[in-house]
Amino acid sequence: MLLAFVFPAQALASVLGFLCRDAVAATGMGVLAGTWLATGAIMASGPPGATNEAAGLLLLLAGLALLIPVTASGSDKLVASVVLATSSLRFFLTGAYHLSGGTAWKEAAGVTGLVLTAVALYAALALEIEDVRHRTVLPTLRRGSGAKAFDGTSGHQFADVIKEAGVRREL
Repeated sequence: MLLAFVFPAQALASVLGFLCRDAVAATGMGVLAGTWLATGAIMASGPPGATNEAAGLLLLLAGLALLIPVTASGSDKLVASVVLATSSLRFFLTGAYHLSGGTAWKEAAGVTGLVLTAVALYAALALEIEDVRHRTVLPTLRRGSGAKAFDGTSGHQFADVIKEAGVRREL
C-alpha cells in the first residue's frame, strides 16, 4: 500500500505544492513521500513485523526533516503544522521502536498514530470544505500570510513573486 498508493499520492501533492508556490505543503509532502517509498522498500525486503535499524534511522531523520516546514510555517497555517508536527512525533517514536525494539515505543507510536489519524482527517475535512465553499466553516486557524491567502484579494499574493526561486535568475 505504501508503494502503490501513499507514495504516489504524496509525491504528486508535493509537486503540486511547489507549482502552487506553497513550500510548506510541498516540503512536508515531499518528505512524507520519500519516507513512505523507502519504508515500503524496507518492509517489502524484510520479514513481516521485524524491526530494522535502517528503518529506525530513516524515521528519525524524517521526523527531524518534517520539523523544517513546521518551523517555516510557524503559526500561519496552524492546522497543517499540527498535522506535520504530529507526523514528526510519530516518526520519532516509530524510529525509536525500530532501533530499540522496546514495546513502550511501539505502543506510544501506535497511540500517536491514532491521534495523527484524527488530526489529519479533521484537517482534510476542514480544508476541503473551505475550498468547496470558499469560506471557513470549520476552524483552520490561519494567521498572517496563511489568512491573507484566503481573504479573497490577490494583489498581496503576487507582490513578492519576482523574488521567489524559479522566477528570479539565481537561487
